[in-house]
Amino acid sequence: MSSIRQMNIEDVESVFAIEKQAYPFPWSKSLFEQAVQSKKYCAVVELDNKIVGYSIISFVVGEAELLNLCIDPALQGKGLANELLTHLLEYAANKDNHEMFLEVRVSNAAAIHLYDKIGFNEIGRRKNYYPTVGGKEDAILMAAPLFKD
Repeated sequence: MSSIRQMNIEDVESVFAIEKQAYPFPWSKSLFEQAVQSKKYCAVVELDNKIVGYSIISFVVGEAELLNLCIDPALQGKGLANELLTHLLEYAANKDNHEMFLEVRVSNAAAIHLYDKIGFNEIGRRKNYYPTVGGKEDAILMAAPLFKD
């Protein structure tokens, strides 16, 4: 059984290790440290008391932005991202946000499928937004309405 809790500074090492495994162009360790020390909501997913995923969202005037969401590559496809994203949507709604935004690589079919399934819609594109080994790729901008329970 997994659990979700707020990330703390001691978690950054584990989070950064997952980030480096999952992405060819990872966030820096200092970005995670800054996020934890800021007003952003940083959460971790634990399975058997081990961090297996994380997320970071920011809030600006009634809007939430998903900045990073990742599950350990060895555990992807087991519903953990869905569980974490559902938690984030509820958390953001309960903090009086009315919409959540995100950007996703056009090549990340699994994430796009998850976001579609959970209620996000494409609202635009950013050309050449993400670095790739061969250059750049577009980002899909997505948004989902938030509803309080």
